[in-house]
Amino acid sequence: MPIEILMPALSPTMTEGNLAKWVVKEGDKIKSGQVIAEIETDKATMEVEAVDEGVIGKIMVASGTEGVKVNQLIALLLEDGEDVASLTEYENTRKQEVGKSQKAEEKEPLKVAAASQVAESSNSRIPDFLSSRILASPLAKRVAANEGIDLRMVAGTGPHGRVVKDDVLKAVASGGTSGKGRVLRNPTEFTKIPNNNMRKVIARRLSESKQTVPHFYLTVECELDKLLEVRKEINFDAEATAGKDKKPAYKLSVNDFIIKATALALKKVPAANASWTDEAILQFNNVDISVAVAIDGGLITPIVKNADQKSVITVSNEMKDLAARAKTGKLAPEEFQGGGFSISNLGMFGVKQFAAIVNPPQGCILAVGAGEDRAVVRHGKLEIRNIVDLTLSVDHRVVDGAVGAQFLAALKHYLESPSLMLL
Repeated sequence: MPIEILMPALSPTMTEGNLAKWVVKEGDKIKSGQVIAEIETDKATMEVEAVDEGVIGKIMVASGTEGVKVNQLIALLLEDGEDVASLTEYENTRKQEVGKSQKAEEKEPLKVAAASQVAESSNSRIPDFLSSRILASPLAKRVAANEGIDLRMVAGTGPHGRVVKDDVLKAVASGGTSGKGRVLRNPTEFTKIPNNNMRKVIARRLSESKQTVPHFYLTVECELDKLLEVRKEINFDAEATAGKDKKPAYKLSVNDFIIKATALALKKVPAANASWTDEAILQFNNVDISVAVAIDGGLITPIVKNADQKSVITVSNEMKDLAARAKTGKLAPEEFQGGGFSISNLGMFGVKQFAAIVNPPQGCILAVGAGEDRAVVRHGKLEIRNIVDLTLSVDHRVVDGAVGAQFLAALKHYLESPSLMLL
């Protein structure tokens, strides 16, 4: 019998994927380990290798097919000595199995029919306000026709955006549907953007997190003046060493220092570097930091592994490489699956403060806001300091309040004394 090639699960969260492309075609002879297809998962496009040797007998799912379930049959592989007759025998056997299952479903035809009729009746009528036709009262239409007003360009104030007579008269008073002050209403009420696999997984995981993980939040303010000065000196030295016409070997960002400081703080407070299971709390022996990176259609969290043992420069270069490959879908699974602690930085977008959602099974995620000049009192005097708000979201099953506070205190210490990170 032919060997079944099934849709593989390429990540722990994957339930379905898109069969982007077949690299082989029917009749091709393949070897074990040979790339046969490209699968688009919720995180990246990945190559699939053959497990067995043989000849591609029949491709069951075409290239470009979306929403292919994990373990769904996608192709049949003929072993040495098998011919096309084996495919016919296989398909006949499969049809018999499908026929048996259909007969079992036909035992309650009336109930199935009734359910389908209810579904059809409830979905057959689209509400007026979702329709693309112009919603206007008869009087409004008559006035508009007399005055030469295009109703598609009139904003309706009636129920569900219905255009009424007063709306048309206001359009006439403002100079019709042209000129300054006109109100333009798009006749298409909304644009439907299909959810891709990544968006579906993000929605499911975040919903599960907020529903099942008992969150609590801790916020601390950190002064960045010393860190910004150290960063400026290091980057200036890199530019001076490279010369005018060459690219510097590195360029540190504030986020690079935050990753390094977080790693050192986790090393100092290992209880915050943990994960929850029903059997036990898993306290990680390595410090692997997941960093949220925005990509088309969602986000991904590439991992800087053993960040506590790497210099800030190494962390910076590694993070730039991971982020670049994340945006092109070139990360390997081990580069974004796992991690013990997450960082989400929206400071570059001007967000002052926010609380992120814990990424299970991790126990914590750090939300980084924008640094800004604020007035602070030091030794009885008013001074201006660059301050950033850091908010730690915590799974209370894993990390208690005191542990979260100890971690933030350690993180604040490293960020406000950046020379300690360079040792």
